[in-house]
Parts: sequence; structure tokens; C-alpha cells
Amino acid sequence: MKTYLLFIGNKFIYNNSLKEYILRNIQNSTDFIDNISFFKEGDNTLFEYLDLLVNINSNVIVVTTKQNFSTIGKVICTITEDNQVLKDNMLIPSECNLYEPGSYLLEYNQSNINVICIDEMQKMPQCLLSQEISHNTINIFDEQSDSLKIILEPIAQTYDVHIDIVNIIDGWTKINITSKKYGNISQFVGSAKQLFPSKIIATANIVKYIIDKLTHTNKKITFAESCTGGLLSYYFTKENGASNILDGSLVTYSNIIKENWLAVDENILKENGAVSAEVVSEMSEGAINVSSANYALSISGIAGEGGGTEDKPVGTVYIGVRTQDKHEEIHLNLHGDRNYIQSQSVLYAIKLLLLIDKEMFFEI
Repeated sequence: MKTYLLFIGNKFIYNNSLKEYILRNIQNSTDFIDNISFFKEGDNTLFEYLDLLVNINSNVIVVTTKQNFSTIGKVICTITEDNQVLKDNMLIPSECNLYEPGSYLLEYNQSNINVICIDEMQKMPQCLLSQEISHNTINIFDEQSDSLKIILEPIAQTYDVHIDIVNIIDGWTKINITSKKYGNISQFVGSAKQLFPSKIIATANIVKYIIDKLTHTNKKITFAESCTGGLLSYYFTKENGASNILDGSLVTYSNIIKENWLAVDENILKENGAVSAEVVSEMSEGAINVSSANYALSISGIAGEGGGTEDKPVGTVYIGVRTQDKHEEIHLNLHGDRNYIQSQSVLYAIKLLLLIDKEMFFEI
């Protein structure tokens, strides 16, 4: 059964922070959203679209504003030949038995319709749509996604699971696994771990996984960022528990700040330029020294749109990772706009962290 998410109201189109908040909550309570649609107020195509969805055996989540909540209820009642009644100060279809403040669930013609009412600066009401399908996510590192598909798809068929294989960056593949039987998923994951020892992390949220690992071992991490401007720090601080493992990080854009805050050698900057393996090595060393952290990640590059040269074009990025006793630097040639280059840089930094200490982050 497919799941469709409908946003009804102009604010969900233009208020990105509200929209992203709603999506996070819904994605945490449902296995997979097959389609997301947006409708402005007064869109005449909404009735026809809803009528289609509730008659094709589907899960439908309708997110609307308080202003449109009653109108959506009328539309649904017209489709289902029902009437609205007042229950707990909400006008909802009379055939609806499951409801919470700001949310109700209606079963009709083998379809499930969950209507949720929310406006800006409000807490998200409960998503009442429940699904029988179990799911899990694994991350595989240092393997080609094409090879993984050849190897894992026959195993997925054996355990009656469906897998979606997505390449995040080179050497980092995410596999989403779905099935109606959780036991089958566990068996599939177990088989995958046997085939790829020390390369699999089973989690949907890799940053939260890192936070939990470092928290459990009482270890700290820090960052020194240039072209990513704090994005790497944000990836961690947006998750609960970040304060357990991160005391602080530094955004060091100019050479002067790199020298004064991270003790990057002036001569190394002049000889190699700020975007170089030598400088990110000094940045990670300075960060780990000033913070006394167990791990440090450093990034310096040219995200664009301008600023590139023939030797170092836009997309040239260097990343460093350091522990108390070892360090590594990599050189990347990335493509995309400024934001995508920054995001790729952060993902490569996270990958580098995981691989520099496999005993910590992988089950060996």
C-alpha cells in the first residue's frame, strides 16, 4: 500500500522551516512516503486528486492549516458520503473513531486517511497512520553500489525483503530495507554483515549513531571549518546529545584567523595556499590541541560560485581527520553548486571519521 502526503495551504509551500519540521515528524512515524504533493488554498484539483487516492487502496496523510481544516473535512465527507460532527472541539467525519487533538484517522474503502492540522510555531499533532511494514537501514562503506546490487539483491529475494540502494557519496552506500516480517530483515542484515565485515553500520541516522558511540565511550570531537562555514557543526548540533561529545568548533575563513585561532603556520599557508592538504592537517592539529578532543575534522576548499583557479578550480576541497595518534588528509574534486559542494564535503568528512577508527565505529 502506497503512502501519499498532501500539504494544503500556501504556507507549506513558502515556509520551509515549518515544512521541514512536519516532514521530519511524519518520516519518523511512517516507513516511506511514495509521493508528496502541494496544493494552494482554493485549488480546484484537490477534490479530484483526493477522490482518486481514497479509492485506490492507499494511505493518505493530509496536512492542513486551522483555516482549511474544516473545509478539508467537508471535501472528505463528500467523497465518503459522510457528515462532519463535533468531537472534542474538532469537526471531523462521523465515521472517524480514532482521533487526537489536531489529528484524526478515517478508514474508507480499504484506504486510510489521516488529516493533521498545524500552523506555524505549533507543536506537531500525532500522526495516527500506522503501517505493518517493518524497515531498517544499513550503511556500507568502501564498496561500489553496482557490486552491492549484484550481491545483495539475490539475498533480499531469499529473505523476502525489498531493498533500495542509494549512493550517498563515493564509497558510502545507503540501503533501505522493507518487509512485512521484521525477522526477515534481521536475517538479511545479518547475512550482509557476514559478507561485508567491518564495513556496515546499521542505522538510518549516521550522525546520531556517532554521537551515541562517542557518548558511550566518553569521547569528544571538534571541527575546524573554512568553506563549509559551520555546516559540519550543524549536522551534529541538530541532533539530541551533541553537547555530550562537542565542546565547541571553529569556523576559520581567513588566513589570519587560521593562524591566530588554530596556529596554522604562516609559511605553510604561503607555500601551499589555504586550500591544501598541508593546511587542513594543521587545522585539525590546532583544533585538537585547543579543544583536547579525541577526534578533529577539518575542511578547506573552494565552494564557488567563483574563486577557482586553473590549478584549484571550484569544487577543490581538502579534508583532514585526526585522532590523538594518527591523521589523514584527502583531496576532492567536487561538482555542483555552492550548497551541494558544501554538503558533499561534510559527508566526506563524516565518512573519513568513521574509517579512521573502525574499531570504534564498526562491529569488528
